[in-house]
Amino acid sequence: MEATGTDEVEKIKSKFMSAWHNMKYSWVLKTKTYFSRNSPVFLLGKCYHFKTDESGELSTDGSNFDKINTEISGNVEEFRKDFISRIWLTYREEFPQIKGSALTTDCGWGCTLRTGQMLLAQGLMLHFLGRAWVWPDALDIDNSDSESWTAHTVKKLTASFEASLTAEREPKILSNHHQGTLKRNCDDNEMRNEVYHRKIISWFGDSPLAAFGLHQLTEYGKKSGKLAGDWYGPAVVAHILRKAVEEARDPELQGVTVYVAQDCTVYSSDVIDRQCSFMDSGKADTKAVIILVPVRLGGERTNMDYLEFVKGILSLEYCVGIIGGKPKQSYYFAGFQDDSLIYMDPHYCQSFVDVSIKDFPLESFHCPSPKKMSFKKMDPSCTIGFYCRTVQDFEKASEEITKMLKSSSKEKYPLFTFVKGHSRDYDFASSPLHEENDLFSEDEKKRLKRFSTEEFVLL
Repeated sequence: MEATGTDEVEKIKSKFMSAWHNMKYSWVLKTKTYFSRNSPVFLLGKCYHFKTDESGELSTDGSNFDKINTEISGNVEEFRKDFISRIWLTYREEFPQIKGSALTTDCGWGCTLRTGQMLLAQGLMLHFLGRAWVWPDALDIDNSDSESWTAHTVKKLTASFEASLTAEREPKILSNHHQGTLKRNCDDNEMRNEVYHRKIISWFGDSPLAAFGLHQLTEYGKKSGKLAGDWYGPAVVAHILRKAVEEARDPELQGVTVYVAQDCTVYSSDVIDRQCSFMDSGKADTKAVIILVPVRLGGERTNMDYLEFVKGILSLEYCVGIIGGKPKQSYYFAGFQDDSLIYMDPHYCQSFVDVSIKDFPLESFHCPSPKKMSFKKMDPSCTIGFYCRTVQDFEKASEEITKMLKSSSKEKYPLFTFVKGHSRDYDFASSPLHEENDLFSEDEKKRLKRFSTEEFVLL
């Protein structure tokens, strides 16, 4: 009886905290972001120019397109479409209870897991869709008024809930919107892309069965001493993502692996071994690799000397972003303009969406407006991500990034390094790819515990 009473208290506490955080972060969609007309904007390797004869700033929410010429308007629309097409993963509430806790929301504690999800999602989008892909419905999201956008989302979520009640009893009747979408996407390639678009999002659903959902990630986190509700830093999340991809059983994911740098060092032979490992199908083939590099960009504060390197990294098309933030808040950095970073913010509490339902609403998984932050406000602790489809791509990337590291480093030692050989050649313990009894080796556990004490703290 006492345990039941405790559970009820925890549930009430969880609901209260959810309401508090939703109110606290309600500004996420209400503030406009302005971009300079005179400087290029970079987004995950793509460059956009908003230059006009007039000076001043330009909002990318479409509210002042009438003030600029058609060519520049097109560039703004292309940028908006590209940005909105990235997968946005935020706080959610009212999802199935996380095992071993009373939590049905990640408000207030899950932001770094969400930014890690966004980085991994971008890697999977590069793998399955390519960098040139954009969501055909991206500009249909109404972001000029956050309240109307939210109301639109609520209607979609309500429709999803109603569909979940009737999915097994009635055939799915497509709305006029979806009929129009199917007609527009009659091309086989576009239909294939939309299937993968939905599939990638479904892997990040907030349910126990989703391969990269919060429920699975917190289970892997337990192996490093983290519980649901605890703070997760960028380095710990990098290792959790690696294990999540390693343990994923979906056949579609067997062609992707994740490598996490050890002590700011990428061991080339270890990466290539992962890429050349036998796939579960039994055929020898190479895997694409997502390389995650946990680093610190300074001591207590970010060192401005690293600005040009960070900008250089975000200028690469195979960069999948940065898990970072400012002190006490985690953001997913995806681009920059001048000395400001462009990011997606997970601190917006949205309702649970059942991604197992056919044609589940997509709007809440795409951010309607980018945000900017000065580089000097960035917390020094972060994880940088890259995607390489083949061994040749990895070798080319390592050469290109090494040159960038050398040219940008004013210190004696670069931020991180690529070295030949295996980690074991340098007296580092090499953990096996698959461990039946324990997801993390003893060496990994020590490293994760060290990282967990170095991360920035929760608000």
